[in-house]
Amino acid sequence: MKEMNIPVGVSDFEEIRKNEYYYIDKSELIGELLSRTGIKVTLITRPWRFGKTLGMSMLESFFDIRKESRKLFEGLKITENQALCDAWMNQYPTIFVSFRQVDGLDFTGAYDMLTMVIADLYNRHLYLLDGKNATDFQKAAFAHLAHGSGSIKEVKSSLMLLTTMMQSYYEKPVILLIDEYDVPVAKANNNGYYDEMLDVMKGLMQALKDNQALRFAVVTGCLKIAKESIFTGTNKFVSDTITNSRLNEYFGFVQSEVDQLLNDAGLTEQADNIRKWYDGYHFGDFDVYCPWDVMNYMLELQRNPKARPVSYWKNTSDNAIIRSFIEYAGGTITNKLETLMAGGCIVQRVDENLTYDYLHSSEENLWSTLYLTGYLTKARKGDYKDELPDGMAALMIPNAEIKEIFETTVIKWFDDSTKKWNRNALFDAVWNGDSERITKEMNALLRRTISYHDYREDFYHAFLAGIFTGAGYMVDSNKEHGEGRSNVVIYDSMNARVAIFEAKYTKVLENLGSACDTALRQIDDRMYAKEYEEDYDQILCYGISFFKKRCMVKKK
Repeated sequence: MKEMNIPVGVSDFEEIRKNEYYYIDKSELIGELLSRTGIKVTLITRPWRFGKTLGMSMLESFFDIRKESRKLFEGLKITENQALCDAWMNQYPTIFVSFRQVDGLDFTGAYDMLTMVIADLYNRHLYLLDGKNATDFQKAAFAHLAHGSGSIKEVKSSLMLLTTMMQSYYEKPVILLIDEYDVPVAKANNNGYYDEMLDVMKGLMQALKDNQALRFAVVTGCLKIAKESIFTGTNKFVSDTITNSRLNEYFGFVQSEVDQLLNDAGLTEQADNIRKWYDGYHFGDFDVYCPWDVMNYMLELQRNPKARPVSYWKNTSDNAIIRSFIEYAGGTITNKLETLMAGGCIVQRVDENLTYDYLHSSEENLWSTLYLTGYLTKARKGDYKDELPDGMAALMIPNAEIKEIFETTVIKWFDDSTKKWNRNALFDAVWNGDSERITKEMNALLRRTISYHDYREDFYHAFLAGIFTGAGYMVDSNKEHGEGRSNVVIYDSMNARVAIFEAKYTKVLENLGSACDTALRQIDDRMYAKEYEEDYDQILCYGISFFKKRCMVKKK
């Protein structure tokens, strides 16, 4: 691999360009936005880790009147439009604020973080206090906000005040860039102070409504929170989402960009790996790779050319959203999750106008959320060939990385769920040799599970071992006994007893009984029980057979 300066976790455009980090040119986003004459506010929603913050940082570098950015943009496509660059590059007062760090376990903690973000923003514009047109009232409010001591009324109006003072100072309208606008309300919803935080954010967003100081604004986030919820009254508002977009090629990497990256790195042999793990998103008319994953893997390949792809989302985002689905689960959700994890598609209505407090109010909202946050994507025509009803979309898991997140989340949920489930009746049945009761209890538990391996034998093996693990019993899996290996052995050393399970899987419901008999014969033929005869007073041998979410148990 050729040595390359791969930026990971760097979302500052100036830092990337000044340090000559590898940069995939997204500068044509500027021209696309400026071609939208008459549009005051553009809301761009994309999943996490798709380059929104870097895109906004690029816009700030391009427009900000206090910067000199020509060197930063040398060689980028936007500079081919000389007239546009002359008219716009570093010609407008520009505000760039990100709310991605606003978080807290309660409203007080999160609000404190928000006031610090506003204070930091104001401290970057202290020169406004010297403006000849700034009033005493404006200066007093400015000083409060810069010190982080503004009243809630001042905080709510802080963006309006800042745009007004900047327009007065420069005698030019202001460009306002708001990044991750929905993070504060998303965190608030998770921690129980949604209404309080929503009220503050609605106040801040009033800077987008009938603001004479504003040239235009660009706002990014993960979800398009319903306009009536947070952007009340905002005029000339245009949304650019993964479903309805002109900007999809500017967020995420398209195939030609990944091809160029691999060619520049001398790693074209990794194309299939990267496609399988990090491609698969279908935004508008574009197939898109997750840029965070691609760059992380490229960096890892520099350190270790034999590195295998791994899930980088797993360590960066709150995957509790999938967990919340499973816990919400009704039978239909369970079946759909199984279909998705087996590589299939589900047909759902997708609603992009959601509010965070209603995400879990319906199954439809849950699937929409998984789609909008990047855990699902729209199927291409080749992946789903049936006719779709109006307003419906075929959804699928985009790639191997997200499939792994689904599977590990499901496994963890099942382990936790099993621990909460009262298994005493099952344990009593095992030690009492009651195969009918074991069958009943096992079937009840199977119905609660989600098959994440398409009903392969290793799924049932893990299921069987997991029931007893963590319940005070020692469990052996595939241990050698006599002349072979039994599937699962459970030890109750305190009471000198052991239970041996030999599991079989059948593809036909009618064969459950005969599969049990085969398992019992194997226990006999391979003498699994022999080694326990001296140390244990009671040895129980069970044949267990599985078909989908059904099982049968027989005792020797």
